[in-house]
Amino acid sequence: MKSKDEILQEFELFSVPTGGIGSWLTERTHDDVFARLATVDEDPLPLVQLNQLLVFANEAPVGEGFFRYYWLTAPEAHPYRVHSLPGFADQFALANMINSLAHLKWGLYRLYVDALLYFGNVRTAFRSLRDLTFQEIEGFFDARRFNTDLIKQRGQPLMPKTIAKDNRYLISEMACKSYGDGPGTESDLRTFLFDSYKSYVAAGHSSPTIQLLLDQPIPSQFEGRQGEFAFSADELIHHTVSSEAELEDKFNQIAGKFFDARRVALDNTRHYLSVLSELDVYVATSMRTRDNFRVMADTCESIFDHESLKDLHLRYFDPTLSAAAGHEDKGLIECLMVKCAKILLYCAGDRESYGKDAEAAMALSLGKPVIFYCDQERTQRLYRDVHPLTRLIEFETGIAVGAMVTGSLDHVRVLMSRTLENSMEYYLHQPRRGFLELKEKITDCVVRLQTNDQLLAEAFWNHYHRDGRARRGGVSGM
Repeated sequence: MKSKDEILQEFELFSVPTGGIGSWLTERTHDDVFARLATVDEDPLPLVQLNQLLVFANEAPVGEGFFRYYWLTAPEAHPYRVHSLPGFADQFALANMINSLAHLKWGLYRLYVDALLYFGNVRTAFRSLRDLTFQEIEGFFDARRFNTDLIKQRGQPLMPKTIAKDNRYLISEMACKSYGDGPGTESDLRTFLFDSYKSYVAAGHSSPTIQLLLDQPIPSQFEGRQGEFAFSADELIHHTVSSEAELEDKFNQIAGKFFDARRVALDNTRHYLSVLSELDVYVATSMRTRDNFRVMADTCESIFDHESLKDLHLRYFDPTLSAAAGHEDKGLIECLMVKCAKILLYCAGDRESYGKDAEAAMALSLGKPVIFYCDQERTQRLYRDVHPLTRLIEFETGIAVGAMVTGSLDHVRVLMSRTLENSMEYYLHQPRRGFLELKEKITDCVVRLQTNDQLLAEAFWNHYHRDGRARRGGVSGM
């Protein structure tokens, strides 16, 4: 039989200083509790005795439904893979009592994982679930599952139209501002190029490259837009022109490509809006160069066209195929898609941008699964261990939510598949005594946490759900 110290050591992971079930097994717990637990391997523990041990430690008893759900079943219909939790054994689901300390530990492990995922802390989860019937608990978690069968049976939607990868940079907001609203309309890029060409020739030069024209001093009305013009004229940069007619011809060629690409991209946005009710993945990124667009197009293709995801018929937003009438509409559209998507995929680039950071923050604040794809080890470390953006609060519930960071496209695909198939795998980690982290197995990233700072925990939960009147200082006259 194990001693009190041995039991405390074995159950150390479940001892948290914020009260409730987390304080069931501590140094202050009555010795009678440890004396009975020491014999569980030889003398199984029924519900009535478990409740007595809980009461001995000043904790509330649990109902038959709670006991059966957490210790006597291993449900297949759960939002994650219950069987993958550490310590699981097939015989647990065949028992009618807790037949070992390992069995007791596994049930607590399940409770703690569920608590961090859906309640924000262990005490609230225990209080919310302990008196529910088996069917009520089952229904609670069933409502938090994705309907994988329905996802797989829905078939292929109408697909967005394609745009040549070399031309996708032309759908950007920068190109739109440079080329104007349509053929024959005023184009700031054209005006600047022709003015620069005339100045260049007037200075006694001839046959400049487009790059030389872009490097000319910029007039005040175009101040700050040289980078935008260079981006929009990327395909022409190294071309030489010897006359205004030749400049006109080359400009019209690229402008024609712009208007064709933009027309298709605007149509594609209508397509994305038509599948909002089934949108699976929103891809957040920032693209500042023509090559950024090429790389992002290849990345989307590599992820979503992969054989491993074929049967899910994923509806995803490809940012290299969509445009809006203006940046105001673009903001509204993208916020709506983040709200509707089941998963957000954040593709890190060589520089950060407010737009994609805001989208990732929005998704985390909505409690959605967020995957950060970073192909550089330094960037992975930044997002996994340093950047505060990757751990935020779900606004509605107050639950701490963390992103999953990886440099592997294989991992990205597996994480998407596991999320939508309700087969995610997690484990609990205690970096310091009483501080709980819930980590996703593939990326080893913290996706939920519970602090061991009792003052912070009490202040947080006492204030987080106060209504608006309380936040404004109370009701007049009271």
